[in-house]
Amino acid sequence: MNQIVLKSRLALMLLLEFAVWGAYLTSLGSYLINAGLANHIGSFYAVQGIVSIFTPAIFGIIADRWIPAQKMLSLSHFFAGVFMIGAGLYGCFNPQPAFGPLFTLYTLSVAFFMPTIGLANSVSYNALDRAGLDTVKHFPPIRIFGTIGFIILMLFVNFTGFQNTYAQLITSGAMSLILTIYALTMPNCPVKKSDKKKSLSEALGLNAFKLFKDRNMAVFFIFSMLLGVSLQITNGFANPFIQAFGKDTLIGQNANALISLSQMSETLCILLIPFFLRKFGIKVVMLMAMLAWVLRFGLFGIGDATPMGVAFLIMSMIVYGVAFDFFNVSGSLYVDQQTDISIRSSAQGLFMIMTNGIGATVGTLGAQAVISHLVFSQPEGEAQIAGWHTSWMIFAAYALVVAILFFFIFKNKPAKTPTDIKEVAEDDPAGMVETL
Repeated sequence: MNQIVLKSRLALMLLLEFAVWGAYLTSLGSYLINAGLANHIGSFYAVQGIVSIFTPAIFGIIADRWIPAQKMLSLSHFFAGVFMIGAGLYGCFNPQPAFGPLFTLYTLSVAFFMPTIGLANSVSYNALDRAGLDTVKHFPPIRIFGTIGFIILMLFVNFTGFQNTYAQLITSGAMSLILTIYALTMPNCPVKKSDKKKSLSEALGLNAFKLFKDRNMAVFFIFSMLLGVSLQITNGFANPFIQAFGKDTLIGQNANALISLSQMSETLCILLIPFFLRKFGIKVVMLMAMLAWVLRFGLFGIGDATPMGVAFLIMSMIVYGVAFDFFNVSGSLYVDQQTDISIRSSAQGLFMIMTNGIGATVGTLGAQAVISHLVFSQPEGEAQIAGWHTSWMIFAAYALVVAILFFFIFKNKPAKTPTDIKEVAEDDPAGMVETL
């Protein structure tokens, strides 16, 4: 297959993959408010973290041993699409949907969707390997189309008005069904059956937990979890916050379009990571990410619908790229440098569990409690806006405390070789926009 054609096909696959997520991830909160489920926003976002602890590992094992990855990708998207369309149709026929049925359908959908991110990467790596292409060199330019797909669907639901309705769920489900068919056209990924028996803990990557015996690694993983608390807060609550200034205002009507600047910032910040890692090292880069989270929340805390306030909101979107990418990249690099090759994949899985699993789950549920108390308990208008500002400042203060503690407690250990940071930073931007 012609290399250009292959890379174009993989780019389209990843564009569709993240388009599924972009259709609802940043706007679901606004729909839930309109559906009378404002106090349950945290639950819908937290469940993504909960299923991420289990299903990616299980589906990955199945794809490795029994079902080729491209077929597993197709099958997963079929069920993700069916359940998400089901959730959308339930919302369509029930303007004030009950929490239980909607949440159940949504949970089943994301349980099948979350593993597809890793499966899509596996399909890409396999296709590039079989074509004799270096994945380190050729995958990053392809992967960037995932973020582009995310942005396109964010803008689509913004300008169609779907960001406030059940239609965003149906849109997401439809994208999954398209990918269900398209995934089957991808090059075959041979299964790797092995006669070597593994324990259940080894199969699920739980043997990486032995890294907690090392004090420095234990400290690192704990802080990864603490910073992971911040990851999903703005995904769940930024859109409702911006619309609180009035759905008839320019920013209220285009909340998702404004938030899409965050994802655009991500694509640019990936290019800056190698320079900052070489110049300052991992600890400083992680501190920069933590302080960027302080700014992300703090700028929301002083932002409003005035020209100056909108400028603060835009600055918050810009710093998001540093906050998200610098933490995920530097954290992944540190884990890679400090762990034995025999548990490298398991250690990366543990990092994801601590951040996108436990941390993000606790963060969204905690943020829900704060916002329910300070915002949703107040009458609409100035009282709620004041509550939003207070909430963002609380989150900013939390991020600042984490940064200060990290500065004093975490002691960086040398890399395995003097060139590790430079080489990996230059060669491993792939997959660093993994959860957007």
